[in-house]
Amino acid sequence: MNTISIMLTTSLILTTTLITLNIWVAQMNHDQEKLSPYECGFDPLGSARLPFSIRFFLSSNLFLLFDLEIALLLPLPWATQLQSPPTTLTWTFTMITLLTLGLIYEWMQGGLEWAE
Repeated sequence: MNTISIMLTTSLILTTTLITLNIWVAQMNHDQEKLSPYECGFDPLGSARLPFSIRFFLSSNLFLLFDLEIALLLPLPWATQLQSPPTTLTWTFTMITLLTLGLIYEWMQGGLEWAE
């Protein structure tokens, strides 16, 4: 019973200290941009029909494409324990090669350049 009391007291003191420290450190002067709910650079109070750059759209799609492909490679360490590791590694090498070729193609076409 004494150990539980000590643990509860310690956790209460630690929690109180961390919350107080958080409130004290977070006292900052925020500007208008920091208080805005949008961080995309657009004025949230203006018209919603303003055009935006197609480069932003293409870059976000490229990010999602490559991010999805990398997520498919995450189970690879467990996949090498299957009955045919050479087949798994061959498909993995093929996938990485296709990703690399796609990245090189986009780089050569200028799809990764934000400013012209």
